[in-house]
Amino acid sequence: MQVYVPSFLTFLIIIIILGFLASSLKIVKEYERAVIFRLGRLLGAKGPGIFFRIPVVDVFRVVDLRVVSFDVPKQRIITKDNVTVDVDAVVYYRVFDPIKAVVAVENYIYATNLLSQTTLRDVIGQVELDDLLSKREELGKRLTEIIDAATDPWGIKVTQVAIKDVSLPVEMQRAIAKQAEAERERRSRIIMAEGEFQAAEKMAEAAKMYERNPMGMRLRELQTLTEIAREKNMIVVTTTGSSQDLATMLGIVKEEAKKQG
Repeated sequence: MQVYVPSFLTFLIIIIILGFLASSLKIVKEYERAVIFRLGRLLGAKGPGIFFRIPVVDVFRVVDLRVVSFDVPKQRIITKDNVTVDVDAVVYYRVFDPIKAVVAVENYIYATNLLSQTTLRDVIGQVELDDLLSKREELGKRLTEIIDAATDPWGIKVTQVAIKDVSLPVEMQRAIAKQAEAERERRSRIIMAEGEFQAAEKMAEAAKMYERNPMGMRLRELQTLTEIAREKNMIVVTTTGSSQDLATMLGIVKEEAKKQG
């Protein structure tokens, strides 16, 4: 008995020492930090790697420094021009100061997510529907700045806020479709009017030219009649003002043929 008791005590002491070391030595990963409190007082942040803590005396909380993505649930919001829309977004943020994230706010993840929802509702409620549909990138930057400024005292850095989807009521979708169709019709009519205006200008110039050169007008008339006869396979009989006019026109035609030859 005298030999057995010391051996048992030695084994027990070894077990206690190993248990103490196991509970004292902790490891945090590269993307983590451990915020340590000793007897309730902040001691600091440790990591990455291995660190030592006194069991029972020291309490620590591990904070993840990686970027967190939060999918904001779809929010029903009334825009500035009294249109009800359903908007959802995604927020990307990370912890840049683990001590503030633990000390300044009870639950930084829940607080940031809740703040993102309320800020989304506030900002969208201050813009009109047209701006919401056409300026998503600008609104995302505005949301990022507002949320980042509010979460900075918590040690949170908001890197991006992106508006994912904007759902409109069926009636509003029909109204927008009609508006787009009316805009396309307006542009089409403007293009047609501009074409008619240009054609009228050219016709006016041609009329002035024919007015200065009556023979040219007569030649154009004969050319038109010839084209009609060729297309319809018919013979067109026309009269001329006088034989002198006809001779003049034939002379002009011959002269033009010589120039072209």
